[in-house]
Amino acid sequence: MYLSNFARTSKLWSTPSISSTRQYSTQPVNLHTLRPAPGSQHTQKRLGRGQGSGRGGTSTRGHKGQKARSGNGKPKAGFEGGQTPITRRFPKRGFTNPTATEFAPVNLDRLQHWINSGRLTSSPEKPITARELLMSGCIHNVKDGVKLLGDGAEQLKSPVFLELSRASKSAISAIESQGGKVVCKYYNDLALKDLVHGRTDRQEALPVRKADILWYANKRNRGYLAPGMARPAVSDAPVSA
Repeated sequence: MYLSNFARTSKLWSTPSISSTRQYSTQPVNLHTLRPAPGSQHTQKRLGRGQGSGRGGTSTRGHKGQKARSGNGKPKAGFEGGQTPITRRFPKRGFTNPTATEFAPVNLDRLQHWINSGRLTSSPEKPITARELLMSGCIHNVKDGVKLLGDGAEQLKSPVFLELSRASKSAISAIESQGGKVVCKYYNDLALKDLVHGRTDRQEALPVRKADILWYANKRNRGYLAPGMARPAVSDAPVSA
């Protein structure tokens, strides 16, 4: 007599009995009652203890060869058996500068075109920064900062106030000849990210490299650390009479 499929699988759907449930100890935990968890320890694999053990003779290493030797079963990475490895066969040229910075360029003719179309506005209290340039589409990536270049200086007709990472000498001269002002300010990665996202709740970073400190403290570069170049803080509190 054959059992139905339901009868043969009825035990799979039955409620587990009390005896099959896990039993927990109720005695207090002390140093003399501590035991390793079941299944956490395994018997050591004993090699070279005779043929009867199944792991005697060559001790599971096989006959001869590099992996059968003692102490050198796994050579270091890049080892090619004694021949010159590929990392030494190819010549190396140059180096990678760990302090290199790449700036997003902005020329004066493009800046004037954005001002004429109403995409950008500036004032001494609210100068144009990398955030306004990115949000208006004048640049598509701030990279490590924005640098103002002097191409198209003859098309600049408006007084512009900017606060960027760098500016060329020709761009500074063209901006100031129209009554504008350029201030070069240092931004590290986090400060530049906060500027782009409009965050003002964190303290701005200061330059730590000697070359950056000297560059931003030079008035010829219009650095914000130079005397008289810092933008005055604008307070939201009402002025008392």
